[in-house]
Amino acid sequence: MDFVRTYLGLCKEGGVEPQEGVVAQIQESRAAHSSRLDLSGQSLSLDTCSMLARAFQKDITLTNVSLSDCMLSEEGAKVLLTGLCGNTTVKILDLKGNNLKSAGVEVLGTLLACNKTLHRLALEWNALGVWDEAFSPFCQGLASNSVLTQLDLRNNQINHHGASELALALKHNTTLEVLDLRWNNIGLLGGRILLEALQKNKSIVQLELAGNNIPSDTLKALEQTIGHNLDRQSTLRENHRKTQVLSKEIQTLKDKRSHQVLSLMETIDSQREEIQFSNRSTSIQIGQLQEALNERKSALNSLTAKLQMTEAALALSEEKNHNMGELMTQVKVDKEEQRQRHSRERKKEQEDCVLREGKLFREIQNLSETNSQLRNKVEEMERWCKSQQHQIFELKQEMTNSTAELKLRLAQAEDRLETEKRRSKQALRDMDSLRQKQVEHVNCHLEESERALQERIFKLEGQRIQLEEQEHVASLQEKHRSVHSSLQEVQLHCSQQKQTISELQAKTSQQSIEVDGLRRRIEELQQELAGKDQEKVAEVSQVRVELQEQIGHLQAERTVHRGLKEKICALEREIKVLSSNHREVLLDKDSEMSSILEKLRLKEADIRRIREDETNRASYLQSAILTYVQGSTLRHCSSSKK
Repeated sequence: MDFVRTYLGLCKEGGVEPQEGVVAQIQESRAAHSSRLDLSGQSLSLDTCSMLARAFQKDITLTNVSLSDCMLSEEGAKVLLTGLCGNTTVKILDLKGNNLKSAGVEVLGTLLACNKTLHRLALEWNALGVWDEAFSPFCQGLASNSVLTQLDLRNNQINHHGASELALALKHNTTLEVLDLRWNNIGLLGGRILLEALQKNKSIVQLELAGNNIPSDTLKALEQTIGHNLDRQSTLRENHRKTQVLSKEIQTLKDKRSHQVLSLMETIDSQREEIQFSNRSTSIQIGQLQEALNERKSALNSLTAKLQMTEAALALSEEKNHNMGELMTQVKVDKEEQRQRHSRERKKEQEDCVLREGKLFREIQNLSETNSQLRNKVEEMERWCKSQQHQIFELKQEMTNSTAELKLRLAQAEDRLETEKRRSKQALRDMDSLRQKQVEHVNCHLEESERALQERIFKLEGQRIQLEEQEHVASLQEKHRSVHSSLQEVQLHCSQQKQTISELQAKTSQQSIEVDGLRRRIEELQQELAGKDQEKVAEVSQVRVELQEQIGHLQAERTVHRGLKEKICALEREIKVLSSNHREVLLDKDSEMSSILEKLRLKEADIRRIREDETNRASYLQSAILTYVQGSTLRHCSSSKK
């Protein structure tokens, strides 16, 4: 009833008297079906067509409009179709038997080009193919249309030229599925052109070409192409259904995957908590290791202090050696003075020497024995010096061994830092005790060497006194030269001892330099240990993070692989089912083909009956047109007479 109100309101606004039959027909059709408008058989004037066109633009409820056999004029059809161009709800339009002319056909082309809702268009008994110039825009609009699925062009006098235009439109149209071209004049050329177009068009699944004088082979070829399109459409629908099913399965898989990701995130959070706990424990262990390193540093500091003490002891021994060298020089000076004094006394006592020659001869023998004893003592002194040098060399070797052991133990501590964390403190204590024992051993050895040196100095002093007495006795002898030579040998030996002492001093200074270098090396090693500990902790944390990330990736890939395997199994099962279904479908199609042949036979009988009906109807329409024309001519004549 809304459309009736709209129509009546527009008629009042435009000052147009509404047609009674049209209003009644609209009310009946709207009462029967709310979305359908049936004005079949009503002769619509131009004003009525304009009002209906405006109503079509305002009404948004109509979906089915039937205007068959309304005898529309050229202007009325143009206005009505222009109004339908702005409509967005009509899906079915029936313009059967309206004798549309060139202007109406062109407007139909614009309607098809701009309308986006019309799905079915019936144009039976309109003679569209008579006007080639107007039929070309109609075909162009059909080519650009993207919503129309059914088109009825029966009894439109379409020849092979119109078929060629229609074929061009079908090459570009991708939505038209049903096309009815029965009872036209397409002929052989038009059939071949349509066959060529349908080989490119994949959307038409039903094409009616009866009564077009097309050869049977062309019709068979057209039927085959239509059958291919039908099969293609069925397969597309099946594929669409399968894609929908697969999309649902994919969505379920995505939901499962999201659930798995959430669970994985929860496990990652728990692993992070465990990592934080392990980091706290490692920080505690690092603190313990730092304390152990601090204890080790204190032990190394104590060792350096002990080394300083040993250096001080070595300095004292060097000082004593220096004092001993000064004493030797003093002894030499005293000996020189005594020699000079003895030479003076010898000049004075030359006379006494003759008298004492016999006595001195015996004393000379005794002195020779004492000289041999002195030589033995000098050799003993040389051996003692060599032993002292050997002892100093052993001390150096022990120092180098101890430093090497320190370096070795530092390297072992670096290598076994992770595996021997619990035993590091005990190992450090053992090392400290060993070093203390070594230092104590070195100190004891140095003290013993100092005592031996002091005893040796005392012996040398006693020997010096004895030598002074013997030299005093030898001054009275003529063979003092031998004593002088022995003294020269002693001086030479003393010079050698000085050289050895200077070498020892240089070696001790070098050892002090080496000890300083070792000290600096120990500090550098401690710094390197601290840096390596930090680097190891950072590397351990980084490796843990990387391992956790790899574990997460592997778990995700594992789940993805499982899902893919399950999909593959499901797809294989589907393929098997589809192959079995395909076989069944082929069997069904064979049976359908036989049934279709039976239906074709029945349809041929129906077509014969419909032809008879159409011929009767055509005769009725011709008589009606003649009466209408005669009545219009009579009215025109009467009006001209008036």
